[in-house]
Amino acid sequence: MVHSWGCTFHGSVVHFQNLFIKHTSRLALTPFLFLGYRTMCDQYCISFADVEKAHINIRDFIHLTPVLTSSILNQITGRNLFFKCELFQKTGSFKIRGALNAIRGLISAHPEEKPRAVVAHSSGNHGQALSFAARLEGIPAYVIVPETAPNCKKLAIQAYGASIVYSEQSEESRENITKRIAEETEGIMVHPNQEPAVIAGQGTIAMEVLNQVPLVDALVVPVGGGGMLAGIAVTVKALRPSVKVYAAEPLNADDCYQSKLKGELTPNPYPPETIADGIKSSIGLNTWPIIRDLVDDVFTVTEDEIKYATQLVWERMKLLIEPTAGVGVAVVLSQHFRTVPAEVKNICIVLSGGNVDLTSLTWVKKQDEKAAP
Repeated sequence: MVHSWGCTFHGSVVHFQNLFIKHTSRLALTPFLFLGYRTMCDQYCISFADVEKAHINIRDFIHLTPVLTSSILNQITGRNLFFKCELFQKTGSFKIRGALNAIRGLISAHPEEKPRAVVAHSSGNHGQALSFAARLEGIPAYVIVPETAPNCKKLAIQAYGASIVYSEQSEESRENITKRIAEETEGIMVHPNQEPAVIAGQGTIAMEVLNQVPLVDALVVPVGGGGMLAGIAVTVKALRPSVKVYAAEPLNADDCYQSKLKGELTPNPYPPETIADGIKSSIGLNTWPIIRDLVDDVFTVTEDEIKYATQLVWERMKLLIEPTAGVGVAVVLSQHFRTVPAEVKNICIVLSGGNVDLTSLTWVKKQDEKAAP
């Protein structure tokens, strides 16, 4: 049975300690000088207390997304599958959790002086989330987007009022342009997956899942930069240490798998080619220690497996997930996942988003080519 959310947490709104510096009498942030990048100590960049605070910070502004089931997918896999539907979240993905926690943290820390702007690089979903959150607080947003990002995501970013700056696909290009725009606008950078407040915000997903599916044995989480995976891992291991946390990753972008295999951070050596455009980023300095210690295993899947799983969810569950969300489904359907012990029976897959570029579908293209009636 899927239960409704019913927990109440107590504590103060998250504050960014030692986060701000003064620059020309305005709030500003030097490149990558936020909490996690300033120091890497023995402790993780967040604790479960930060996730609890994030929950309080954002709960009145986001949806409690449903958990759905599918008898046909249960039959195919031989397990009880539960789908956490973040595609129904505001802005169409889980990313609003972290972006909103970061923005509201900035405002609560210095309510007397809002930042001039917020700046981030994003393949689309974080950009939409940051734009939405910034608009709520009346702050200009600038989003650095690779030219290859899906058109629907770029249009949505603009619709939420942000300014788009295009970059090449590489991490280096995106981060260099982000740095330049932050300097030009005297803005504050909100990293899409390494900012601690973002990681803590994403961790609230697990708080909901553990209440909605009390008997869950494992969570399967797509991983790119690792913000959602790290936040969920911290939360699950704090509240229910016996519950497994599995990472799901495209074989063409398998830096998380390689890092776990080698025991050291191993970024993708070049921009990966994968249909799962939301997880092309590599895990980073802040997410890696958490993933190294708290994530139980990493599974990779091929492009064909991702496409099959995504289409299966479209057809059988009538959920318009994006391929990034299909990666977790592909993992549970894969041959390799059969090595997971049978007692790991109740599995929750995070369907991370549903921002699908419909113009990529052949029949939509044909419709667009027709003259209007």
